[in-house]
Amino acid sequence: MPAPIIRGKVVMAVLLAACVPAGVRTDRVASPDACPGPRHHVAGYRDGGLTIDGRLDDPAWKHAAWTDAFVDIEGGIRPRPPLRTRVRMLWDSTFWYVAAEMQEPDLWATISEHDAVIFRDNDFELFIDPSGTAHRYFEIELNQLATVWDLFLVKPYREGGHADNSWSIPGLKVVVGLRGTLNNPRDRDHGWVAELAIPWTAFADSGRNAVPPRAGERWRVNFSRVEWDTDVRDGDYVKRVDRGGKPLSEHNWVWSPQGVVNMHVPEMWGVVTFGGRK
Repeated sequence: MPAPIIRGKVVMAVLLAACVPAGVRTDRVASPDACPGPRHHVAGYRDGGLTIDGRLDDPAWKHAAWTDAFVDIEGGIRPRPPLRTRVRMLWDSTFWYVAAEMQEPDLWATISEHDAVIFRDNDFELFIDPSGTAHRYFEIELNQLATVWDLFLVKPYREGGHADNSWSIPGLKVVVGLRGTLNNPRDRDHGWVAELAIPWTAFADSGRNAVPPRAGERWRVNFSRVEWDTDVRDGDYVKRVDRGGKPLSEHNWVWSPQGVVNMHVPEMWGVVTFGGRK
């Protein structure tokens, strides 16, 4: 192999090593824009509560900026997702408000049991590390039926961590708004909205001194969307399979690219700053 190509691969491997923490397996050589650094967003402060109804027509949302559109979990080495996903955030003294808007031509969901493995359906996921230490962090997943899986990890899986499914969020408000019809392959849908009000008390075991955050504080956060390719069989959606009959791998689209197919690398998550009163 010509020497310039070898040097190029070495440089890209060094770039990957610099942006993915030690101990995380990487099976690809990264391009320079694979993980350009964590994305940042400011969550504005809201005096008074929001109406959580999955429609995003509360006047407060009009003044909340959208995040950048989601990209592939690996970043620039992969194509941009064909369906747009973006998030808005607000907060007050009681709740952190998160609203995700997802384009989707085929609305479908099957899982209705709380704390089931929700990403076996198309889903939206939140990952929250209030202390910024990559330990004692939280995950929330939900599908188009508004079925929730909430879990807590003392440490990442790569360090021997285990998901604590007994952790739950009293007072969590979740509403899904469907822009189309669920589980009906005979039409084309437009998308879905996930709107959440997460009480700050959920994060009391994060290792921080206190919650809610103070204005100006930063938390490590990421948002993920799992999307499966589907076909229609006997009038129902089914996951697309390869020639051997094995389901194709899911797509993983995220707000802040991880550089590797692994959401449980909190060091690679984005940064949310909690803004103050205006």
